[in-house]
Amino acid sequence: MTVKTTVSTQDIDEAFLRLKDIVKETPLQLDHYLSQKYDCKVYLKREDLQWVRSFKLRGAYNAISVLSEEAKNRGITCASAGNHAQGVAYTAKKLNLRAVIFMPVTTPLQKINQVQFFGSDNVEVVLTGDTFDHCLEEALAYTKENEMNFIDPFNNVFTISGQGTLAKEIIEQSEADGVKFDYLFSAIGGGGLISGISTYFKAYSPNTQIIGVEPAGACSMYESVVVNKRVITLDHIDKFVDGASVARVGDITFDIAKHNVDDYVQVDEGAVCSTILDMYSKQAIVAEPAGALSVAALENYRAKIKGKTVVCVVSGGNNDINRMKEIEERSLLFEEMKHYFILNFPQRPGALREFVNDVLGPQDDITKFEYLKKSSQTTGTVIIGIQLKHHNDLIQLKERVNQFDPSNIYINENKMLYSCLLYTSPSPRDVEES
Repeated sequence: MTVKTTVSTQDIDEAFLRLKDIVKETPLQLDHYLSQKYDCKVYLKREDLQWVRSFKLRGAYNAISVLSEEAKNRGITCASAGNHAQGVAYTAKKLNLRAVIFMPVTTPLQKINQVQFFGSDNVEVVLTGDTFDHCLEEALAYTKENEMNFIDPFNNVFTISGQGTLAKEIIEQSEADGVKFDYLFSAIGGGGLISGISTYFKAYSPNTQIIGVEPAGACSMYESVVVNKRVITLDHIDKFVDGASVARVGDITFDIAKHNVDDYVQVDEGAVCSTILDMYSKQAIVAEPAGALSVAALENYRAKIKGKTVVCVVSGGNNDINRMKEIEERSLLFEEMKHYFILNFPQRPGALREFVNDVLGPQDDITKFEYLKKSSQTTGTVIIGIQLKHHNDLIQLKERVNQFDPSNIYINENKMLYSCLLYTSPSPRDVEES
């Protein structure tokens, strides 16, 4: 039997009919704040308002619903620590199928609980492996041994077709309002979303520029396209943007994206954090890191989109509230507003007052002060965090710190030291998405 490896607009239209009474038609909203900020018209496709708070339900349901009755009776499996797992769980409950969902042991409890909530008694969650890759190995072995059906999160034409229904919605909604888009920004993880979207837009809105957005620490699609011969596997990725941090994109999605995507943007993880906070405070939108990628990329395109009409896909809103402290921290570092030093501090009365008076600016604030150890009777090693009011005050701050202790260490420039000092209890996230 020939395995289908391409996606057509007909595939997406057929998926749209399957999903018509299953998924929510999410809003396409003109965002006045972003439109004013970037001097253009910015629309948001709000997939964060989907039933499972991400677009993943579209692909999961479509891929599962096309299975034969005999295959459905054997059950389904997947490996995921994020939105794909929730989409599979929701579908399993809806179609009354047995599903075994493999998740890394490092998966936050909030996500595990969501999968159980959507899947109820139809779903068994198996926690295994410290990383997604290890989890995937276990899932594939179990699937083969039990003759079940593995539902791939992106490298499957039916998954891609399901994600593509989002593009069909955008085009129908925009045509109803007489809107034509010059640019579309969408996150890329494994490539399922961008493949489905670009396939439909290239057929029905060919003048729209498709911009794929990846986190700077996990731009596996861009790196593969640059090579232009094969899909590459990144040796190391920053997993913070968990919904879009993959070491290797799909072979099918790579073939589609390299022909359809007009440009790629790599966004610093700190910029993503600033965007999450901005969207929450200015627009009351709770976006997960991958969901904020498309909006964060607008800054890179500020000059090009001026006066244009733009749509950003807010792909998900499953943001664990326990991550907000880390998000704020990364944002402040990216904006150059928060700075950490290790220095030798005199162990005598009045030393802290002297530091405050001589080193801190009038609007600077100490956010952390901790003795690491007493190195002698006269000095102690201290880690100190300082938050600025204006990032351009950093040069003067460094000069004053150097005068106070010429042997000080500026921690911000040392990622390993920074991680050791500030994230003593990290929660690794290893996911495949988008």
